[in-house]
Amino acid sequence: MKFLNNQPPMYDLTYSDVFLVPSKSNLESRFAVDTTPIDGTGATIPIVVSNMTAVAGKRMAETIARRGGLVVLPQDMPYTELESTLKYIKSRHLVYETPLLLEPRNTIAEALSIIHKRSHGAIIVTDSRLCPVGIFKEVDAEGHDLFTPLEQVMRTDLVTVPDGLPAAKIYELLHRKRVTVAPVIKQQRVIGLATQKGALRSTIYTPAIDKHNHLATAVAVGINGNVADKVKKVLSIGADITVLDTAHGHQQKMIDAIKIAKKASPDNLVVAGNVVTAKATRDLAEAGADIIKVGVGPGAMCTTRMMTGVGRPQFSAILECAPIARNLGKHVWADGGIRYPRDLALALAAGASNVMWGSMWAGTYESVSDIQLDTDGRLYKENFGMASKRAVKERNSGSSVFQQAKKEFFEEGISRSKSYLSQDRPGAEDLIDWMIAGLRSSMTYSGAANLGEFYEKAVIGIQSAAGYQEGMALDESWIA
Repeated sequence: MKFLNNQPPMYDLTYSDVFLVPSKSNLESRFAVDTTPIDGTGATIPIVVSNMTAVAGKRMAETIARRGGLVVLPQDMPYTELESTLKYIKSRHLVYETPLLLEPRNTIAEALSIIHKRSHGAIIVTDSRLCPVGIFKEVDAEGHDLFTPLEQVMRTDLVTVPDGLPAAKIYELLHRKRVTVAPVIKQQRVIGLATQKGALRSTIYTPAIDKHNHLATAVAVGINGNVADKVKKVLSIGADITVLDTAHGHQQKMIDAIKIAKKASPDNLVVAGNVVTAKATRDLAEAGADIIKVGVGPGAMCTTRMMTGVGRPQFSAILECAPIARNLGKHVWADGGIRYPRDLALALAAGASNVMWGSMWAGTYESVSDIQLDTDGRLYKENFGMASKRAVKERNSGSSVFQQAKKEFFEEGISRSKSYLSQDRPGAEDLIDWMIAGLRSSMTYSGAANLGEFYEKAVIGIQSAAGYQEGMALDESWIA
C-alpha cells in the first residue's frame, strides 16, 4: 500500500479519513478476484464475527462458515454448552441451509416463536419420520388463533428438491414453481433447505472447512486460570482456532498465555490481542501468536476511549502493526469499527489478513438474542458490549455479590442497545453479500486479483470530513 503522491499523514487516521484511489486494472470481472485470506485459517472470505455473547452462537457460526467466513464463539460459554454447540456446527451441511421443523400438531404460536431464528422465514411441517407434509410461513397465521394446529393452516402443495441437484437446477426449479424456499429430500426425509438465494450463493462462496470437511469455527479463551487446560479442551471438542482474548493484549499475562497455548498445541493457530502498536505486535508474535488482533476502542458497543482516553484510530493502527507481523511471518486481524463495505476494503488495504467486527451482526436473524418488537412495530435484538456492566456481571455470576459489584465498577461498554433488523439486509448472509460485493469492486478498482495484490497495489488518499460526506448517497434531493 502507498499514499497518494507519496505523502504519508502527520497524524493518525481512521477509515472515514481515507479513500482508495482507482488504478489501472486488467481484470474483466468482479468475479475474477480471489478474496481468500492468506493467514491459514481456512476462511475463503476475510470476515470474522466477534465473540460477543449477544451475537456469536451456533446459528451465526454455521451461516458465516457456510459462506466462507469465521465466527469466534465467546469465552463465557459453559463447557457443556460449548461442546454441544461445536458438535452442532460440525454436523451442518456445507451447501443446504438448516430447516426449521415442526409437526402438524404443533401450534401457530410454537411456529411463530422460532420462525425468526432463520432468515428463510419458513417452517417445514413433517411427520414423525421427517417426511415433509406441508410448509408454514408467517403470513399463514393471519386470521387464526395462536393455538391453531399447523395442520389446519399449512400449505400442502409442497415443492421439494432432490438431494444432489446442482445449484443452477435448484434455482431454476424454485423460480419456475414461483417459490423461494423448499425442503431438500433424501430417501423421503428432510435433510436440508434450499432457497433461491442460497443456490445462487453456493456458486459464489466456498465454505470455510476443517481438515475433516466440516464447517470451521474459532473459540475465544480467557488468559486467566489454566490456559493450557482450556486450550486443550476447546480443541478436543472441535474448535479449529483458539483466540486468546483480553481488552489489553500488551501485557505479560498475555505473553505468558501465548507461550502456554502454543506449547499445549504447537500445530494449533493461536490468535491473540488486542494491540495497536508495532512494539506490542512484535512482542505477541515473538511469543508465538500466529495472528495478532489489532484494535482498541473502535467498536460500536465499546466506551474504552471515552472512559479512559486509551486507543488509536483504527486505520493507522493496522497500518503500523501489519508490516511488523508480516516480516515475522505472522498476520493481523483488524478488530472493530466496521460500518460500511468500504471499511472492510480499507482494513485489508492497510494490511489486515482478516477483518473482525460484531455489532453489525447483532441485528440479524442468526444472532443469539431473541427478536423483540418496539412500539412502532419494528423488529430488533438487544446487543451489549463485552466490557459492559451487563457482560461483566454475567461473566462473574459464580462470584460473591460483593466481588461482582467490585468488578462491575470498571465498565467500558454499553449494557443495552437496540439493533434493528434492516429491511434490505435482515440476515447474516445479506450482510456478507453487501460486504463482499463492495470488496470485490474495491479490488478491481485497484487492479488486484487477490488480497496479497490488493495490499501491494492499493493507493490511499487522505480526505477531510467534507470529502467523506461527499461520498455519502442521499435518499432524497438536497434541493429545497
